[in-house]
Amino acid sequence: MCDVKQRIHEIAEEKRERIAEMNRAVWSYAEYGYQEVQSAAKLTEVLEAEGFQVERGIAGIPTAFVGTYGSGKPVIGILAEYDALPNLSQEAGEAERKPIEGKRYGHGCGHSALGAGAVGAALIVKEYLKETGVQGTVKIFGCPAEETGFGKCFMVREGCFEGLDLCFTWHPMDLNRCFTRSSAYYKVRFDFKGKAAHAGRAPELGRSALDACELMNVGVNYLREHVVSNARIHYAYLDCGGDAPNVVQETASLLYFVRGPRLAVCEEILERVKKIAQGAALMTETNVNIKVLGGMSDFIPNPTASRLLSDAFVEQGAPDFGEEEFAIARKFLDAMTPEDREKAIQTGAKANGISPEEFEKRPLSTTVIPFSEKDRETLSTGSTDVGDVSYNVPTGQFRAAIGVPGITTHTWQFAGMTGTTVGDKASQAIARAIARACTKVYADPSLTEAAKKELLDETKGIYISPLPEGAVPGDGM
Repeated sequence: MCDVKQRIHEIAEEKRERIAEMNRAVWSYAEYGYQEVQSAAKLTEVLEAEGFQVERGIAGIPTAFVGTYGSGKPVIGILAEYDALPNLSQEAGEAERKPIEGKRYGHGCGHSALGAGAVGAALIVKEYLKETGVQGTVKIFGCPAEETGFGKCFMVREGCFEGLDLCFTWHPMDLNRCFTRSSAYYKVRFDFKGKAAHAGRAPELGRSALDACELMNVGVNYLREHVVSNARIHYAYLDCGGDAPNVVQETASLLYFVRGPRLAVCEEILERVKKIAQGAALMTETNVNIKVLGGMSDFIPNPTASRLLSDAFVEQGAPDFGEEEFAIARKFLDAMTPEDREKAIQTGAKANGISPEEFEKRPLSTTVIPFSEKDRETLSTGSTDVGDVSYNVPTGQFRAAIGVPGITTHTWQFAGMTGTTVGDKASQAIARAIARACTKVYADPSLTEAAKKELLDETKGIYISPLPEGAVPGDGM
């Protein structure tokens, strides 16, 4: 194989329809975490047809899998995700709200494309290894329930990633650039139990669990002034105690996410949140049960792995969007408010180094922004369970453009764009990039030692799982 770059591009073209088919199929299934039965079946079916040895149900999770091809070292892992989000069903290519009838879930985080691109990369690497006879192994991991179920954390706990030398993955976004550090978080449930009573005749006999929840939220609001500025504390009601105002609510429950730059910071904040919950219970003479459901570690962008993936993406090129994709993007751009539309145009033009007028005509990112050390120091307040893998294996993660700038993930708009040729072409582009990064490692195995040293310098060999003792997959969903 005299020109690896060219051959990678050729193989990616040969796999174009297969990659697009995976994105569209998983997008149409749109299954919630740990329920991705059809999605996992589709991806493993493709892998087996392409000659991979597939093991299903790893880490005791029915929808998790690993596909293996090749032999010997280096052993490179590629991470795939395929879970969807609730209440984000949306017809493909529609820029106005139009849920698919009978569908609750949607790929508002682009995980159908994520899975297709990751598996596509493994297919390209397999052809490279087969054609060249180069020594090396590629492992493609099917990782369920990234959104709220900590799938990779359970996989780490069960040793699924042991033996890997490097790991690559990606995430759909609105730019083609390196993934920065991400925040850690804990997911915690607070169940208050009081005493029911007639709120009109004998309120003094009741003890309101709903009052306890309200007081807890007030207390946490005051806490927000006294935590680090890049921490985030979110909550949602799981149980409001019922529909009748004339009943003192006997039960009420809250779900909290506590985010911070490191897991240790999250733990410190969580201890203070727990005290507030206990104080709220004391004030209302109720009881509170606190259950930590799980969490995610912060993501560490490994310098060697990140540079490899960045160089490969620059070399292989950004998504080859054409007029069909730009026409889809213009629909979504024009559906924005005037203020958001103008901001999207200015942001996209600056990121791609073109005029606002030109970006308005072609409102998708077609430039790859190379990795810089600043990417390693910038903190995203979002979270991903890729972080737990990154504490155990040197990991590089890149973004690839699917959304118009300003259309963020976890929206029905993002779901609507992912299910079109925009999602297909982004998946193919990142598949080329990840595959090319893998070939660079097979050509120079010493890169893995440099990456491992960087990881050891960063973590000092310490990893603390955010999973509570006895946690099982799906328990915190």
